Amino acid sequence: MNDLQNAKSVITSLYRTLDGAPKEEISRCLLAAATPGYRWRGFHPFNEITGAESVAECFWLPLRHSLTRLQRRQDVFFAGRNEIDGFESIWVASMGHLMGLFDAPWLGIPPTGKMAFLRYCEFNRVQDGKIAETAMYFDIPHLMMQAGLQPFPPQTAAHLVQPGPMTHDGLLHDPQDPAESQATLTLINAMISDLGQWQLGLPLEEELARTWADDMIWWGPAGIGSTYTIERYAKQHSAPFRDGFTERSGTGHLCRMAEGRYGGFFGWPNFVATPTGGFMGMPATGKPGEFRVIDIYRRAGDKLAENWIFIDLLHFWKQQGLDVLARMADVPRT
Repeated sequence: MNDLQNAKSVITSLYRTLDGAPKEEISRCLLAAATPGYRWRGFHPFNEITGAESVAECFWLPLRHSLTRLQRRQDVFFAGRNEIDGFESIWVASMGHLMGLFDAPWLGIPPTGKMAFLRYCEFNRVQDGKIAETAMYFDIPHLMMQAGLQPFPPQTAAHLVQPGPMTHDGLLHDPQDPAESQATLTLINAMISDLGQWQLGLPLEEELARTWADDMIWWGPAGIGSTYTIERYAKQHSAPFRDGFTERSGTGHLCRMAEGRYGGFFGWPNFVATPTGGFMGMPATGKPGEFRVIDIYRRAGDKLAENWIFIDLLHFWKQQGLDVLARMADVPRT
């Protein structure tokens, strides 16, 4: 097997043991798969954790206690070499939902006793057969809304449990054509170049049409929502987002890669911007805020057709002075 296939095997082996392990074995599973200096990044309130045992104690054990009978329902799986470090490191991406029975509180979110879906996407850096680094991003507000909470004002796009790719071909367990992988990465880079710092100068829908299919789908996080077609994406997210910020920094990624017709990236943070008022129905603060983001893309021909995006909105709004999780704990629910 080539290096990418070997890396995929490391991750699939971990998932097989981790997902089926009793809670008392979770730490052992992670220790066996990870390097001694394993570094884990997650959305607020977890942030950065060092060491497999700490990741098990801080994240996996509480989650497994709350979402019982947990299943990993994976929609996208691929590997690639990281363009950001000159294609030296190998990463494996996995995206889907962690589904379980919401039987006990998690982060103060009240249980429902019903099925619940935690949107997740993770990038794992594999080195010498071990996992050296993980970016595990997950949509906590989406879970809050399933529990009947409203962490944010009404969103501009649709709230729903999000499906995987329309083509049902996102699990790339087999080797892919390198030419297809390069075409996907080239298109993602063209989109990033067009995005820049929102200064291309074209009308928004014309700008988007350069790299996006007209019937594109943007699967956004809770608080913003999901939207379909360039026209509705521009109206329901892209334009309000751009109108609601100033002083957007350049884009910074820790990993950007592609395999076959799928690709993606993440940053820590991806960029910084200052809210001017209106975004997510919130007022201006004048405070620069970090956006920690994972984007996953599906390419169809020479255009981007679908985009799943994970944004750490809890972290962003905490920087603006609103601690959503703390407020949920402090304000009585009737």
